[in-house]
Amino acid sequence: MLRRHTERHRTDRIGWLRAAVLGANDGIVSTASLVVGVAAASASHGNILITGVAGLVAGAMSMAAGEYVSVHSQADTEHADLSRERTELEKDPAAELRELTAVYVGRGLEPALAKTVAEQLTAHDALGAHARDELGISEAFSARPIQAALASAASFAVGAALPLAVTALAPERGLLIWVSGTSLVFLALLGMLAARVGGAGVWVGAWRVTFWGALAMAITAGVGALFGAVV
Repeated sequence: MLRRHTERHRTDRIGWLRAAVLGANDGIVSTASLVVGVAAASASHGNILITGVAGLVAGAMSMAAGEYVSVHSQADTEHADLSRERTELEKDPAAELRELTAVYVGRGLEPALAKTVAEQLTAHDALGAHARDELGISEAFSARPIQAALASAASFAVGAALPLAVTALAPERGLLIWVSGTSLVFLALLGMLAARVGGAGVWVGAWRVTFWGALAMAITAGVGALFGAVV
């Protein structure tokens, strides 16, 4: 009797993790940059706060729409490829078997063994075998537009709320320092969390996210100070 060996892998997190990290990172960076840029343009504290709230709402909706459209395009491509593969399997199963065998030979199996594997997988689930091994489409990596859209919108809103809360609570004098400093801390924590969940190096993840966030805020603050207008 075969005993099933279960392991916990991180690939099943790729869909929502990518969207969530992107959304949270964008929420922190864009809102903090917006607040810093407007503050550098000498706007009032009330106007800065209103601008930040507007940025949060607009950004969350934009992230949801953008993720849904882009991921749905990927899903459409996957469905089209699967439909074409299904048709080819119906029209010429022998050619498709040879094609699948060639895939396994290319991956290192002996031709005879590759043919046996292809025959058995075809008998079990022909379309699934071609989708996974020929097209590279699997359950873990398949496109999920709604999941990506919701994850991006929610994570953007959470990320944007952090510098916005600092803006609301921090004194007007020194607002730039407060928002910039705390946002860099938030970005570092986000980078560490994303790296930990994804199984990557924690400090490398923190440095990567923090560096680009600091660069974005510095450029936006420079533009605001240069033009003295809301950016």
